[in-house]
Amino acid sequence: MFKQGKYEVGMDFIDKAVKYDRQGWQDYRAFIKCIFAKTYRDAITDFKDCKKRFGYSYVMDHSYDFYIGLSYLQLNEFEKAEQIFKQDYEYQLKDKGKDWLHHLDLFYYGISKYEQKVYLGAIEIFDKALEIYPNFSEVQIFKSDCLRRIGKTAEAHELQKLGEINGRNGNTINEDNVTYAKYPYQIRWY
Repeated sequence: MFKQGKYEVGMDFIDKAVKYDRQGWQDYRAFIKCIFAKTYRDAITDFKDCKKRFGYSYVMDHSYDFYIGLSYLQLNEFEKAEQIFKQDYEYQLKDKGKDWLHHLDLFYYGISKYEQKVYLGAIEIFDKALEIYPNFSEVQIFKSDCLRRIGKTAEAHELQKLGEINGRNGNTINEDNVTYAKYPYQIRWY
């Protein structure tokens, strides 16, 4: 149902699944609320409840905190988003190590700084994402805008061109569900 855009109908089914098996389905419902239905306050509520009941965990390759931060980002609560992304970044580094970091987590962490006009901080995080996924077009485009805003126009122009080439070549957000739902800050290259 969700992949067909029938969110209300699908939500009826997933609500029933949560009713009978909260631990098995609540985090997935929260993911659906964040990525598909885009009901961010409800997603935050579900994810916070999951953390309270079941602890720190992951769904669809990302931590609950990733989706909480993403939801705050979409609600224009950029400082809250940055705080969540920063804490999650530090937790993952400490608990799992640098190799565990995900380029999309870093992209949105950088976006939380970008939205607050902390361009040097955003560039620093974007560079970490590019270490993992060197051709990530959205990161290149947003980093180029940061460079432009701090006066590095020639470097910004070159990175912008590279980002557009990479985007048209399919080097974009590569989550499994990107076919069915547009992710926040995703650039459509067609």
